[in-house]
Amino acid sequence: MQPSVRPPFLLRKLLRKLTWIIPQKEKIIYLTFDDGPIPEVTPFVLDLLTKYKAKATFFCVGNNVRKNPEVYTNVKEAGHSIGNHTYNHTNGFKTSVELYLDDVAEAEKFIQTGLFRPPHGRIKLKALRNLRLRFKIIMWDVLSGDYSALFTGEQVAANVINNTRPGSIIVFHDSLKAFDRLKIALPKVLEHFTIQGYRFEAITPDLLQYARK
Repeated sequence: MQPSVRPPFLLRKLLRKLTWIIPQKEKIIYLTFDDGPIPEVTPFVLDLLTKYKAKATFFCVGNNVRKNPEVYTNVKEAGHSIGNHTYNHTNGFKTSVELYLDDVAEAEKFIQTGLFRPPHGRIKLKALRNLRLRFKIIMWDVLSGDYSALFTGEQVAANVINNTRPGSIIVFHDSLKAFDRLKIALPKVLEHFTIQGYRFEAITPDLLQYARK
């Protein structure tokens, strides 16, 4: 079964205090990239974003930042925002709350940010309540599906193009697993929305005072 492009309504309702979309009257959308930085992938993404004068938000895995500090520095120096995505890309449903919070804290040694996204979108409510004390939790409005071999690159592009609206938070992955589809889909998405007059902006904690609760 192919992954759902939009988050389930009941999940959004249950976790309504998290940020799923940033409502906009203007043509602004928010590209996000999970799981990097990866030397074979992240520079490709950065070059494309520069070409289209786009800013984005990178939810980084702490261990990848540790292993690839130069790539991480390049992301920040290009003017993109950064989020914590745990140290080991930890599944919150399969990990105790204590170990999960320890993993986030380990990532904080390498990633200084007020933004957090749980890997796979999976996190226990107790951990969520704890992390909301110091992070804005960023979920998504459109899941590209680039990580799934059930989609082609063209289908990933269509997933985003057909479901995005002003204020959408869109998930891509700067990972080796996603790269075959990402390198096809991302240029199509950037070109399409640029022609449509959209801007691509980074998510910052200050911006989120306007987010829907």
